[in-house]
Amino acid sequence: MPQPPTKFASMDAFYLYILRSCAALPQVAVVHAHIARAHPAASLFLRNSLLAAYCRLGGPLPARRLFDEMRRRNAVSFNLLIDAYSRAGLAELSLGIFARALASRVKVDRFTYAAALAACSRACDVRTGKAVHALVVIDGHDKGVFLSNSLISMYARCGKMDEASQVFDVAVEHDDVSWNSLISGYVRAGQYQDMLRVFSLMRRSGMGLNSFALGSVVKCCSCVEAVHGCVVKAGLDTDIFLASAMIDMYAKKGALSNAVALFKSVQEPNVVVFNAMIAGFCRDETAAGKEVVNEALSLYSELQSRGMEPTEFTFSSILRACNLAGEFEFGKQLHGQVLKHSFQGDDFIGSALIDLYSSSGCLEDGYKCFRYLPKEDIVTWTSMISGCVQNELFEKALRLFQESLCYGLKPDLFTLSSVMNACASLAVARTGKQIQSLATKSGLDKFTVMGNSCIHMYARSGDVDAATQMFQEMESRDVVSWSAVISSHAQHGCARDALRTFDEMMDAKVAPNEITFLGVLTACSHGGLVDEGLRYYEIMSKEYGLSPSIKHCTCVVDLLGRAGRLADAEAFIKDSAFHDDPVVWRSLLASCRIHGDMERGQFIADRIMGLEPSSSASYVILYNMYLDAGELYLASKTRDLMKERGVKKEPGLSWIELRSGVHSFVAGDKSHPESNAIYTKLAQMLSKIEKLEATDNVSTDSSDISSREQSLVGCHSEKLAVAFGMIHLPESAPIRVMKNLRVCRDCHSTMKSLSRSENREIILRDAIRFHHFRGGSCSCGDYW
Repeated sequence: MPQPPTKFASMDAFYLYILRSCAALPQVAVVHAHIARAHPAASLFLRNSLLAAYCRLGGPLPARRLFDEMRRRNAVSFNLLIDAYSRAGLAELSLGIFARALASRVKVDRFTYAAALAACSRACDVRTGKAVHALVVIDGHDKGVFLSNSLISMYARCGKMDEASQVFDVAVEHDDVSWNSLISGYVRAGQYQDMLRVFSLMRRSGMGLNSFALGSVVKCCSCVEAVHGCVVKAGLDTDIFLASAMIDMYAKKGALSNAVALFKSVQEPNVVVFNAMIAGFCRDETAAGKEVVNEALSLYSELQSRGMEPTEFTFSSILRACNLAGEFEFGKQLHGQVLKHSFQGDDFIGSALIDLYSSSGCLEDGYKCFRYLPKEDIVTWTSMISGCVQNELFEKALRLFQESLCYGLKPDLFTLSSVMNACASLAVARTGKQIQSLATKSGLDKFTVMGNSCIHMYARSGDVDAATQMFQEMESRDVVSWSAVISSHAQHGCARDALRTFDEMMDAKVAPNEITFLGVLTACSHGGLVDEGLRYYEIMSKEYGLSPSIKHCTCVVDLLGRAGRLADAEAFIKDSAFHDDPVVWRSLLASCRIHGDMERGQFIADRIMGLEPSSSASYVILYNMYLDAGELYLASKTRDLMKERGVKKEPGLSWIELRSGVHSFVAGDKSHPESNAIYTKLAQMLSKIEKLEATDNVSTDSSDISSREQSLVGCHSEKLAVAFGMIHLPESAPIRVMKNLRVCRDCHSTMKSLSRSENREIILRDAIRFHHFRGGSCSCGDYW
């Protein structure tokens, strides 16, 4: 704090000096208390000075308490509070104080009108703005450049460029602010031709070029180099503001080398220029390789070495760079610096931290960051919801979404897309339909991203018809749309429909990507189309230059395995780049079990266990293969080996969504409130199957008969879910059940029989695919 003068002209001057020296709200409160005790009849000037200090350091709430206590007020008093509310984003309260000023006997001035117009700008309230405009004209203030600039800015920020242009045209005088407001308004409205016309008029009028006007031009000009030349000719090439704007635009246009060259040419870059360059390195996620992002991290180190203080924008950009580069530990260190600078309440920094912790699997740390945020911006909620979806905490994502609605926040496109992905993973179509309705009410249903999310949700919920209808109703489709509906047909066993859709995609001149071919290969695999599948796998790389991933190779192995070509599948794995990946070998092991090739299966199982000794899936497949072959001793040894190695089988969980919510079941579950009714219904259905098979003299596996004769205590979870659905759903409604594991032979056989005996369609989604049971048959062709 500077040393105070030895003498003050008055008591007011003394207190004014003290108030201007205050750096925190408690200090202002101390001065206020001293004034109240020592000078209860303080002048209006002193009270306004106190009011200004409260507005500067505490915002409108403490200022409003003092305002209400003031017996006398003038235009300055009202102006301070109107502006404070406006800056806090409380436009309605700001305009309420303005209306109160008009109703009082106080003579409002041009600053009062300017503060009210600023509130209208921030709230995009053009209707009230026009009313204020009328009052400005009535009071005769419309000819002055100060208020005409405020009017131009208000209309421009509200998107009313015709009105802004009219105010500009009738104004007696123009200054830099007049031209800048009109130019930036056209940029914001996307009217680039009008912007360039006004910019040209500005130059012809003799008005000197300034950094703000050129910065606005840079933001929309397709030829950045031309504007850069104009900047140099105007002698503004050393302007820091313009340098940061030019760097930003070069990066946006993908000219990163030009941005770097310009950055290096700036002799004394400040933190704003550093921020622009750091953000530029992280601008394009797809193009930003790890080396490029590491340049951003190096720049941050240079910024610190120069003794500069990072800003909120610095931290939000560099945290994004850490996320892109996978430098999670460095990002956690930056979190400490964020706390040191007290930026933990910033929405953008908070969102970046949530993204960082979500990507590193430390979601609980991300949630701690979320709790410290004001939660007034939907962006932070979207980051947290996306983090939950990314870490497969889908139910928590839906709870957070409901909570955001309770806060009165309006979800954006990214929020709804993330929530829809959670619905897809949980296969809760009823909830997904509610989200879709919300998107329609918000006008977001027309966006392609939203349509793609709906297709994915319906497909994953077992409603392929709704997914197809959604696709057909979309006005605009991209490669994701086509890939989603192809995968939908493929997962539901509609191989020919999937390939027909792929042909339509080719006719529409939409280039397929890796996901598209994954759907096509899955369709060929589930449909037994071996030759077609091998042909698509070949053209994927030869005609489209796409590199097969582990998923594509697994599809080919499954394709060959389903056809009984086990030797070809094994040779394919050995020749592929994924010959040491247990996933492809496990697919072949499953085929060995189906075709009874125990010798090959034993060899493959040993290989998988060597690659992945702690995974239970391979042990379970091998155990079931031995049981199918009647090798009880080997099956028992496999189970003992699991115990010896501490390998535990993941418990089976099935769930079904009804109007009352989502109901989950585990094997032998009796915790459900309707447990007695569920087991009674299941016993009746199984008895009906036995009678029907006895009447038809149908031959069934001994294992199926024995399991149905067993006590229902250890009943599989999907059978309980189906029985619950039979109780509550109308006879015309299909029963959709989801399971986290692969369906076993016993349950598959039972579901087929139930679809026939109960004359009901049963759709079961397991860890591998969808099974549509109708009239005693399954869409998978009994290959599970």
